[in-house]
Amino acid sequence: MKGSVVAIEPRADGAGDMAALMVNGRLHDLLIDPPESNRLQPGAIYRGILDRPVKGAGAATVRLPDGQSGWLREAKGIRPGTALLVQVTTHAEPGKAAPLSPRPIFKSRYAIVTPGAPGLNVARSIKDEEGRDRLDVIAREVMDGAESLGLVIRSAAAEAEDGAVADDIAEMRALAEQVLADPGTEPELLVDAPGAATLAWRDWPTPDLVEDRAGSFADHGVLDEIELLHSPREPLSGGAWMSVEPTSALVAVDVNTGGDFSPAAGLKANLAALAALPRALRLRGLGGQIVLDLAPSTKKLRPELEAAARRALRADVVETQVVGWTPLGHLELNRKRERLPLTEVLP
Repeated sequence: MKGSVVAIEPRADGAGDMAALMVNGRLHDLLIDPPESNRLQPGAIYRGILDRPVKGAGAATVRLPDGQSGWLREAKGIRPGTALLVQVTTHAEPGKAAPLSPRPIFKSRYAIVTPGAPGLNVARSIKDEEGRDRLDVIAREVMDGAESLGLVIRSAAAEAEDGAVADDIAEMRALAEQVLADPGTEPELLVDAPGAATLAWRDWPTPDLVEDRAGSFADHGVLDEIELLHSPREPLSGGAWMSVEPTSALVAVDVNTGGDFSPAAGLKANLAALAALPRALRLRGLGGQIVLDLAPSTKKLRPELEAAARRALRADVVETQVVGWTPLGHLELNRKRERLPLTEVLP
């Protein structure tokens, strides 16, 4: 089907939902609720108890409900036993505590409320000055009297009706004020992490069609696309391909030109691989250290390849940094662990 389709359907095991964004018949994004209900999920807000400080690091572990624990880097000056609000920032690496932030944010489709960081800002991607002024007026009216709360108007608000934007901001403000006023002293989940369906509504652009029912994945070809993701091999133009394979330490990406070993073929394959890489990582739910073994090329082409990588990653929804080149000529990236690997959520 031409255009964009969001397909949402329940997992077969009943453990939440799955959401897929199809663009012109191709899978563009995929969100799947994990099967474990007690696993710490990014975005969840807890009341935690500061536990054991790590000497010399300014960090500490934080005791959370159900025997779980998190890792707070910014714990300097906080006494052990203190109750504090924390938000899970990324998925934990295997065997490690989940990273936490002491500054929770409250994010919806049109707004982000930022306690402790006052100020009203409109997304820079909204260029129309009249539109920016309109949203600024709405924000100031709804946030009047909330001096300790900051607000960011998201780009999706540009096309929304005034009432919808105002209601969204008001809801996030009320939630933030409720959580900040919480009087509890024991570990507790205060705001659950957003599920796949909520994230699809919150973060994806408005589609041409929404199908929220069992069978929507099969009807729109999502299942066939997911099947292809279980193979590490990603085809590229001109017979080239790349292999995307996670290991316990990193994600290895190997770019191959196919049968043509000329310098021109190598450059073409590398540029195609860098353009396709964000989608390949996003759909497979891969993060952490990414190491690219690109097709052979000269050192003078490295700035062009780095620029291509940054262009491709700039439009991706998951924060990824281009770290640089290793002595062996591999390009390294560092990607936020916002998602669980596809092999964990759909084994």
